[in-house]
Amino acid sequence: MGKIEWAMWANEQALAAGLILLTGGIVGVAGSFRGWQYAAYAIAAGTFVCLLEYPRGKRNKGTSVERTGQYCFTVCVKSFGPVTRNYYVRALLHAAICVPGGFMLATVLGCVCLGIASLIYLGAAIRGEQWEPILPRTDTRKEVANSIKQPPQNPPPRPPAEMRRKRAEDLEGAAYVNPINVIANEE
Repeated sequence: MGKIEWAMWANEQALAAGLILLTGGIVGVAGSFRGWQYAAYAIAAGTFVCLLEYPRGKRNKGTSVERTGQYCFTVCVKSFGPVTRNYYVRALLHAAICVPGGFMLATVLGCVCLGIASLIYLGAAIRGEQWEPILPRTDTRKEVANSIKQPPQNPPPRPPAEMRRKRAEDLEGAAYVNPINVIANEE
């Protein structure tokens, strides 16, 4: 059985938590709730978490699918070096960020989700995982073999090569004889 990569789960959880925290903050500020300062903090914290968590990390095994437009965010996150690469740091950062969100009802759900993401990141760090960026491939495509000159001209199923119609340039061989007799049923 395969090894679970906990960081992938934590990334998805933290990104969703950032969006929930951002939404709760917007609701708290727009509604002028008591303690709206916590909601304003939640807007800034949710935006920061979303920017930090948007680029997916490279998987240890298998294929890594990057999110649409994540390259510029990957460059930014990669530039902070070991601070963003280490999952112990991310776990502590998310735990610290989620504390003020617990003081306002509109941001409690985002706070709880971010706390869960922090615990998952801590589990990933204990198992020795770390964030590696997904960089664009530099592979070049292989050349088409010399035996393939043109793609097939007629759709499948294709008759065997000796029974195919000849090209119009070859008028003598252009006559096509059907090897199977066709009999019309007249009922």
